[in-house]
Amino acid sequence: MRSYPFSAVVGSDDMRLALVLTTISPAIGGVLVRGEKGTAKSTTVRALAELLPPQDVVADCRFGCDPAAPDPACPDGPHDVASATSTTTRPARLVELPVGATEDRVIGSLDLEQALGAGHVRYEPGLLADANRGILYVDEVNLLHDHLVDLLLDAAAMGRNSVERDGVSISHAARIVLIGTMNPEEGELRPQLLDRFGLTVEVAAPRDPRLRADVVRRRLAYDLDPEGFAATYEAEQQATRARLADARDRLDAVLLDEAALLKIAEICAAFEVDGMRADIVTARAASAHAAWNGRTRVTKDDIRAAARLALPHRRRRNPFDAPGLDEELLERLLDDLDDPEPEPDPDPTDPEPPAPGSEDDQVDQEGQGHPDGSDTPDGDDAPTDRPAPPRPETANGPDQAPGTDPTPETDPTPEAEAQDADRPGAAARLVLASAGQPYRTRRLEATGVGSGEAGRRSRAITSQGRTVGAGPEGRTLHLPATIRAAAPHQAARGRSSGKLRLDAGDLRRTVSEGRESNLVLFVVDASGSMAARRRMEAVKTAVLSLLLDAYQRRDKVGLVTFRGTDATLALPPTTSVDTAARRLEELPSGGRTPLAEGLAMAAEVLRLEKIRDPRRRPLLVVVTDGRATAGPDALARARRIAGFLAGGDAVVVDCETGRFRMGLAADLAARMRADLVDLGDVGRDGTEAASRTIVDTVRHRTYDTAQHPTDLRRKAA
Repeated sequence: MRSYPFSAVVGSDDMRLALVLTTISPAIGGVLVRGEKGTAKSTTVRALAELLPPQDVVADCRFGCDPAAPDPACPDGPHDVASATSTTTRPARLVELPVGATEDRVIGSLDLEQALGAGHVRYEPGLLADANRGILYVDEVNLLHDHLVDLLLDAAAMGRNSVERDGVSISHAARIVLIGTMNPEEGELRPQLLDRFGLTVEVAAPRDPRLRADVVRRRLAYDLDPEGFAATYEAEQQATRARLADARDRLDAVLLDEAALLKIAEICAAFEVDGMRADIVTARAASAHAAWNGRTRVTKDDIRAAARLALPHRRRRNPFDAPGLDEELLERLLDDLDDPEPEPDPDPTDPEPPAPGSEDDQVDQEGQGHPDGSDTPDGDDAPTDRPAPPRPETANGPDQAPGTDPTPETDPTPEAEAQDADRPGAAARLVLASAGQPYRTRRLEATGVGSGEAGRRSRAITSQGRTVGAGPEGRTLHLPATIRAAAPHQAARGRSSGKLRLDAGDLRRTVSEGRESNLVLFVVDASGSMAARRRMEAVKTAVLSLLLDAYQRRDKVGLVTFRGTDATLALPPTTSVDTAARRLEELPSGGRTPLAEGLAMAAEVLRLEKIRDPRRRPLLVVVTDGRATAGPDALARARRIAGFLAGGDAVVVDCETGRFRMGLAADLAARMRADLVDLGDVGRDGTEAASRTIVDTVRHRTYDTAQHPTDLRRKAA
């Protein structure tokens, strides 16, 4: 079946332009497409392959060597390309890498039994060999293991793939165009990996009903008759294909003069990007953009287009920063650069964005912005530097300014809080407090040795780390253990000529101990008794700092909040800590305290995660003052649920303040057999000391779901 035509994709101009530029100049380093689900990311990438011209390859070469310049170090070589029968033609390749691929499947593997037994090295090529001189597409690249992403980026940058296994070295050409797509809600790439993608684009579904209707109309027509639909766009496809081939031929003739090069360096320095990769990528992308537009010299428009694609993702300083570029600053920097020649007439097949102020640009802005016509994007990918929403005032007056002493109106006594929580309409008294700047925390580490996904938190048997033994399963061959296993059987196997005879059952592989990632589940009390601004600021800052630590250690995080009459799973367990930070920042406080519902929700989340990912060990952090005021027998139900949670790893952060305390958080911690932290006691030393006390007191104990009811929420009711 024909793939969806590249020319039929509606919108997504930046994505299509980035794909075209990296196809013209693979040295750019690939493209990362970030966007919400259902935005035609995969469809557009697959459609790109049909625009690439067929390739001449050496016949019977598993690595697709070019007959005009065969790889002298090709494992299938040396190649004799003098004969016409030694050359064949194949379509340009698009190789897809599945999320669950192993390292051997990506880079290739060695037949170790053949190598050790018969003395012959047999190499089985991987996906990098299949994608040589083509496109390697990785959907959900953020879900790949970091070491696999490192391998892909190294191959894309160097143009070669090297396999080192137990003293055997194999190398082959791997000139690939690396394209990755991801949904930021499922987690971010590390900054080191993000920087190594040449270009990055953000995509979102259009908000304009006319554009959305056009998308649906074309998709339905394609599903009904793929061949007929493709024939409708064949003329545009041929024009784009010819233009792409012409741009590739013109690329080497494009002139990047000294003025343009200095302007690129000035722009990169003004945006304070790290390193020099941004300058190099921007220069290459600007040259490719000039070739795509039929020019032989880089102009202001080429630099503008390249900077918009090469710089935004390199300006992030921490995972909570939203990617983006200050367009006004970019225009000011480009003002004093004169174009050396007039621009040609725009080509109708040009996928780059329309000129600002044009009719098409207005349509795009309407489609990509809010329904009210503003140009601010919706969803979780929206920039976080937009003005904060107005904070609701309590019935007593405006919110108290941060850092000021509490007053009876904004920081009531526990007795006043208890009276307010029982009054009708108390749930409407909401306060929205902002977190402070995150800071470094000490490591929260599970005890014992686990077997979860590789990370940087707790000790575990993983695919990476120091060798602690040998076994039938593992990443690399353990040669001494393999020889010891085979030695007793040599006489029975008729050993001759001094050769060691091996069977598959003799192979032993290294068992490595490294670090694993954990699930850190935060349960935050957002009721009226927590609504004092200073308390919520301290709590949010501590949780935000722990979220940053979880990001650095590759953890999954979850967020449960409770206020009013029920608990809410504000964020299901995910690796997207920046989403957790946004949910935390937007969390208001006020109303009654459904503590039982919050604990039951946490227990249910842990139970389900134990089923989904039984190897990942959980760490539970409950932030509350221990009060329970929502529903009948609220305190008794909360204590009953706390008993069900006893034995799991938990810490209770006591947020109760004031001279007279009820001691309910201490009672809750005792029933959960959890550690207790008094946030009020450490408030004199600042929130950082409070957070350090939290992480120092957390100790992991295995969470056994068999000890708990399957539906604690029903029992709590």
